[in-house]
Amino acid sequence: MATQHGNGEPSEEEVQPDFSRLSPHRRDMLALAEEVLQSFHPEPDVMHDLPQLNVQRESLAGLCETAKTDPRLDFKLLLCMTCVDYEDHCEVVYFLQSLSHEQTLAVKTEVAYDDPVMPSVSGVWKAADWYEREAHDLFGVEFEGHPDLAPLLLYDEFEGYPGRREYPLYDYQEF
Repeated sequence: MATQHGNGEPSEEEVQPDFSRLSPHRRDMLALAEEVLQSFHPEPDVMHDLPQLNVQRESLAGLCETAKTDPRLDFKLLLCMTCVDYEDHCEVVYFLQSLSHEQTLAVKTEVAYDDPVMPSVSGVWKAADWYEREAHDLFGVEFEGHPDLAPLLLYDEFEGYPGRREYPLYDYQEF
């Protein structure tokens, strides 16, 4: 019998990726990415209709460098990077684009609240600079190797991380 969370939904261990949501072209790309990046031990997954690789944070920088430089993948463009709070940990998600292969790949890694440190990929894609600064401001993620994690959105004396669910947002009433 399946174990369920208190909300009636299956736990994460029981949810299997639905690869049928991917087009054949995207399934082929996911298989190729798994093969090319196998030394980083990625776990294949699906994000809606996008192929996704889950990777340990220690492997992230190397995986990203290879994904960009290997011509079979050619993910030269970082479309977006975002951080998502799950109350006990954060997930950092990178959306990579290969213009030559007309493919998009999501790469996801977890960062624990008690150790919010991970490698910077700003040396791989310049676009990561401001995304990492934003994640640092809002979620408290430290990106090792980043050239300057100066606040991007908040001021120097700001206390706390307003992107986290635990951050107290004060209700206000309109008159």
